[in-house]
Parts: sequence; C-alpha cells; structure tokens
Amino acid sequence: MKMISHTLLAGISFLLITNQALAADGQAILEKQCATCHNLNGPAPQTVQEIWNRQGPDLFYAGNKYLQLWLVEWLQKPYRIRPAGEFYGLHIRSTPKGDEIDTSTLQPHVALSREDAVAVADNLMQRHPHDDLIARETITPFNLSKQMGEMAFDKFLGCMACHLIEPDYGGLSGPELYTAGRRLQAKYMASYIRSPQAWDPKSWMPNKHVSDPNIQKLVQYLENLSAEKSDGKK
Repeated sequence: MKMISHTLLAGISFLLITNQALAADGQAILEKQCATCHNLNGPAPQTVQEIWNRQGPDLFYAGNKYLQLWLVEWLQKPYRIRPAGEFYGLHIRSTPKGDEIDTSTLQPHVALSREDAVAVADNLMQRHPHDDLIARETITPFNLSKQMGEMAFDKFLGCMACHLIEPDYGGLSGPELYTAGRRLQAKYMASYIRSPQAWDPKSWMPNKHVSDPNIQKLVQYLENLSAEKSDGKK
C-alpha cells in the first residue's frame, strides 16, 4: 500500500511540475528577463573584450551543465555563485587589508515565481549542444577522504587560489565550489576540469592538464563537499 502511495505521489508531483512548465512560457521569460545578461544562443565569447562585457554565465549549454532541480530552487531564491561578480576586476577595491569585494557594484539577480522558475528550468535543460563533450566522460564513484580531496584541490592543483570551498575560505575570482555538487552535473564538472577552453575558449581558468585519476578525485571531492552543506549555501 505504501509503495502504491509513493508511486502515486511521485506521479502527481511530476504532473504538477509539467503543468506549471506548460502554463508559463520559459522561452519568453528568458528572452524578456534574462537575455540582457546571459548568452542564450551561443557561441561562447571568442575575444577578451567579449569576456569583459559578459554580465552573467552563458546559458546556451545549460542542459549540459546544471541540475534541473537546483535550477528551479535557485531561480526562486537566487544567491551569488561568483562572490565578486562575473568579472572579478570590476568589483574589487583595494584596502589596507588587501583586496575586498565592493558589494555596492553588484546587482541582485531577479527572483522568479515557482511557475516561472519551473518553465525556465525546463527550457534551459533542453539546451545541450555539447553532448559530445559530456559523452567522453565516465564518472566512477569511490570513497575519498576529505583530506585527500583537499590536497588534490588545493596543494596539488592550486584551485583554492580562485575558488571558495567554504563561505569565507578560498579565492574570490571564480565561482564558489561548495555548492558545485548540488548545482552541476558530474560529467560537466569532469569535462570542464579536463578542458575549460573546450566549453569557453577565453575562460580565465587555465587548462592544467589534470590526469584522469585527479579529475575523478576532484569531482568526488566537490560532490562530497556539497553533501555536507544541507542548505546549499553554506
């Protein structure tokens, strides 16, 4: 009886989400509210000037990158993924203690209703032009200690110079990574670590030619790290 009830509830939830996606026009919302800051159609920036002018992450391959449930949640209650904005240099001020983020230069992201968030997320997940890159990756879950993960992330590869692994611990020029496992597909993380420029030709992130074993370690570490943060923000 319980099995039938759970199946029925799952079916009802699916229908509700589907109906919400149909009720709102995700494409129209994206074009009206998102196209000013996000590249919806590609290609990725080909020049440094285009990178400087980018206001938000490219979304034309969102279906290869994000997890849909996270998109639905985040679009309703957005929080900053890049602590210093899309281009770090525009939002930093020098102080006697060193560089600090000038929050007065950062604009909050628009929040959507649940209905609109479901519709937009559904539309974004249909954008996956880089299936070929994703298909090249294989994820093999394994037990990885936090200490070994941090050693690979920080000491061996130096990722912490640009990325936060806790709200106040790590670099500020790249996106924080303590929620990466909740918002990003594992194969996308592996592919991007393998070759950032395959996704974003002018990406600031260097290609460190990370070995396959270390790619697996980093993906597992980021997923484990996110699992520790129950609310996805801290």
